[in-house]
Amino acid sequence: MENIDQIDQKELMQAVEERRASRRKAMLLGGAALAGMALTRSAFAQTITDADILNFALNLEFLEAQYYTLATTGTTIDVAAGISTKGGDGSAGGSVTVKANPKVTFSDTFTQDFAMEVAMDEQNHVKFLQTNLSTSAVAMPNIDLMNSFNALAQAAGLGSSFDPFASQTNFLLGAFIFEDVGVTAYQGAAPAISNKTYLDKAVGIHNVEAYHAASIRTRIFQAGSSAMQASQMIAMTRAKLDGSNNDDMGVSVDSNGAATIVDADATARTYARTTSQVLSIVYGGGAAGKGGAFFPSALNGTIK
Repeated sequence: MENIDQIDQKELMQAVEERRASRRKAMLLGGAALAGMALTRSAFAQTITDADILNFALNLEFLEAQYYTLATTGTTIDVAAGISTKGGDGSAGGSVTVKANPKVTFSDTFTQDFAMEVAMDEQNHVKFLQTNLSTSAVAMPNIDLMNSFNALAQAAGLGSSFDPFASQTNFLLGAFIFEDVGVTAYQGAAPAISNKTYLDKAVGIHNVEAYHAASIRTRIFQAGSSAMQASQMIAMTRAKLDGSNNDDMGVSVDSNGAATIVDADATARTYARTTSQVLSIVYGGGAAGKGGAFFPSALNGTIK
């Protein structure tokens, strides 16, 4: 990644404090905000099925599984783990755009072992959702793990390009992008799931994604100021893309000396994003149904 060390620290800390002030303001809205959220979720639930929500999750799990598997083995999930990318109806899966030889050279075995664990978790999430959706499972969409990162780096002001497979720190920052979005996606979709069995499955995956996110954010904190600054810029870009500007927080230490390893709102709860907000992030601002960034041809399924 280029230009991390050139980020203006004063401007960055000002942005952090403004974000925290916005979170405090959101907490003061109290019941009115919660009521509005409930109305939105109610309307959301009336337009889609539980299977649609799980297929939305399956698309995201394909993305994460491919990223971690390529980083740890240098190959895709079908080659490394024998996971089918076809739909439940036999429709063909998409392709993965990635640089040659993407296997990461990790700086320490601890992080390498952790990355392998996450890769296996994400592979299992794909298989679990495919099994439960059966013939309704969507095929893997086209995934871009090269041009997408370059575009994000430019949008975040981190330089003209970014290779998440170039180093351990870059890998962690790439993972940071996915895991926080995944956590907020499950948090936002869960209230719209009507079947308790499906809800239990979604909550179980959400909890594992939260473990992943916390571990990755901790490692970014340990990696030092440059990595933390980059995470701040990425978080601000995600918040801008989803249209909220206040539902994300990178890794830092605020003016009170408190770390922001936990990405939570002013009430210490996980942020929630609507499917539209999640799509705006993973599409890099691309139009719904058209795709872009990590999903250049859009997601597969009803929610896209």
